[in-house]
Amino acid sequence: MKCVLISSEGAEVLFYWADPDFLAMLQQRFGIQDQNGDEIPSVEDSINTLFAPMIISCGTMLEKLGDTYTCFSAENGKHLYVLHMFGECLYIAMNGDGRESEDDLRRQLYVLRRLTEAHFGLVTLDSHLFHRELRPVETEQRAHIWGLFQSLLQTYNQLHEEDQSFAVEAVERLIHPQLCEQCIEFLERQVVQYINSNTERAGHEVVHAFLLIHTKLLAFYSSRNASSLRPADLLTLLLIVQDLYPSSFKDQPVPEVFAQPIEGEISLQRPQSSESIPVNSPLYHSTSEEQIADDLSMPEEFFTPKASPSQQSTGSAWTEGVDSQSDGEVNSADFLLAEDMLHIVESPASEATNPRRIFLDVNLKEGYCPMMPHTMHCLSLWPGILLVLLTKNPSSQVALSLYQLLDGILMIEKKLKEGQESRQPLRSQPLFLELRHRMDKFVKKLGGQESQLQNTWQELKNKISSRSEPGTSLELLQAFCNVRRQLCAVYRLLFLGSPGAQGLPQNLLERVQQFTQ
Repeated sequence: MKCVLISSEGAEVLFYWADPDFLAMLQQRFGIQDQNGDEIPSVEDSINTLFAPMIISCGTMLEKLGDTYTCFSAENGKHLYVLHMFGECLYIAMNGDGRESEDDLRRQLYVLRRLTEAHFGLVTLDSHLFHRELRPVETEQRAHIWGLFQSLLQTYNQLHEEDQSFAVEAVERLIHPQLCEQCIEFLERQVVQYINSNTERAGHEVVHAFLLIHTKLLAFYSSRNASSLRPADLLTLLLIVQDLYPSSFKDQPVPEVFAQPIEGEISLQRPQSSESIPVNSPLYHSTSEEQIADDLSMPEEFFTPKASPSQQSTGSAWTEGVDSQSDGEVNSADFLLAEDMLHIVESPASEATNPRRIFLDVNLKEGYCPMMPHTMHCLSLWPGILLVLLTKNPSSQVALSLYQLLDGILMIEKKLKEGQESRQPLRSQPLFLELRHRMDKFVKKLGGQESQLQNTWQELKNKISSRSEPGTSLELLQAFCNVRRQLCAVYRLLFLGSPGAQGLPQNLLERVQQFTQ
């Protein structure tokens, strides 16, 4: 019995997912009102009634003490609750059958947070706009959004139980040197170069292409100017792909290498750099590690991706921050190595899926940029064998500019919240001067298209520049929050405004799918 939900500070349920056992418990507890002739409350109302005292008490503790509980048990220890604040939203995970630990529940909260970032991008930096995206006013639209995330969480829980890649949170790679080499060469010359040189691509550029057999990575190719993919992002992509094309892991034959006993203790440490396998390097060649694994059938090795030293880190791949690598390669430390039998299967009917908008972290020459807009295309080649293409949005530079502005505003907001006083007035501090220069330049490029942003920014500058009444820290903080909200609104308009992602033309994808098969 389990439930996961996101709540606002005002105890409004922004999203929930619950299994049948939890829904049955709600029906048993709140459905008895029907005996008095009253209308049976909806699931959402019942969840709100159940969790509202907890949410309100958590908010009160944060307001009065600046801290709150993160985990507790109830019902004589039978029910376990884990809470985590992301921004101004409270994420709660509950388990009532004793099958999950605190770490398991907290990991699910990080997974849900990563999924919201992948779908909404930098809009998650503003709680008001995030609420509107996650809980739209229109009932039909809300059911669609909630259904999307509920399906992803259901898929994640199934994968976590049945697939070792998600159990240990690392990507599993199929080792077959000759086949991998041929596939990478094919992805580069026949897929990526073909699409990127085609005039029909409408400004979209394929930066990553990879072949999957169920959840296992067969071949991965990145263009020369592409950034590296973090393990957390690659796991997110695998989760989304599996949600689109579910695999039945119970029906898959178990490879012989999985059945071999592993002597000694399984290592959870990252290997040295000399053990790396450049899976997405443009230079496709076999490594000595691949040859050894192929020839001698080594037992699989498990590696946990290194997490960033963040205060919110739990040591999980889903919680990691900026990857230290910036050379556009994915290390073998971020992959599970295994030898699997490749089975010949019949080709299904050709059908390219609709493009999926997704936001991924990138390292550019201009600097790091989280949640850069991409478009994902998933093409089914044969049952269980998928070609995934990631294209860069034509407006990537605008997204980078917006992030740099938002990052500067968040840094100033943090100083104002912490009450960091400076002898130097804010208007003459280097951080604000740099922000002012970038912001003025950005607003000028927009022209009169975004008058609200222009007006809000002008009000902030006037407040800071005023020598008589520069404003209190609280007033300045609110003014910066207003500017941040307007920047997120511009981001939303540019990258979330259309109902669906605008990707590569369908006829171009169909041609790629046909000659790939």
